[in-house]
Amino acid sequence: MDAPARQDGGVSERIEQTVQDVPTPAGDARVHWHLAPHARLVLALGHGAGGGVEARDLRALAAALPSDGVSVALVEQPWRVAGRKVAPAPSALDAAWRAVWPALTAPGVPVVAGGRSAGARVACRTAAGLGAAAVLALSFPLHPPGRPERSRADELTGAGVPVLVVQGARDPFGRPEEFPPGAEPVVVPHGDHGFAVPKKADVTQEEALDVITHAVGMWLKAV
Repeated sequence: MDAPARQDGGVSERIEQTVQDVPTPAGDARVHWHLAPHARLVLALGHGAGGGVEARDLRALAAALPSDGVSVALVEQPWRVAGRKVAPAPSALDAAWRAVWPALTAPGVPVVAGGRSAGARVACRTAAGLGAAAVLALSFPLHPPGRPERSRADELTGAGVPVLVVQGARDPFGRPEEFPPGAEPVVVPHGDHGFAVPKKADVTQEEALDVITHAVGMWLKAV
């Protein structure tokens, strides 16, 4: 279906939204396309282990970026499509992501892989092998809450492509100051793992999401 027309510099352009089911070894995945009228990039985003493509940061990017020439593909893993509540092992997530990749490259423009939380880990682990142009890691789970010794920093540093990390200032899975040199995150003030901000914070929820969309948009211009 088509989204409402948006105004950009006085020119009205309609952002097309489509849904595509893609077979994988674990069952069908579902790609929710938010298509730029004249795409120069595809940003493919996977969701976390505790939620789906309705996450606030994924929705904000899908709404903001197509008007700037970036088609956004929100990838729903097969376990979510099937209605299951528990994510499978990382190897199964990676296999499904690899199976979806040809659909993501079909538009014929460079693809930036990414996702939030577990989806960010999948993107990091598979980026180099799939030929991703870069990786966007939203709320990267650097370690389990309260277990900093179980660091996953090697997934970021070993991605083999440029990586942008966007992290909430109070994310229990890894605060911004815990990240290694070279992976310093864009900080979302007061944000938790879902980028939610307290009502008493000195930034609104909308302003917090604007930090994300602006930082990602500027970074993608360089990509």
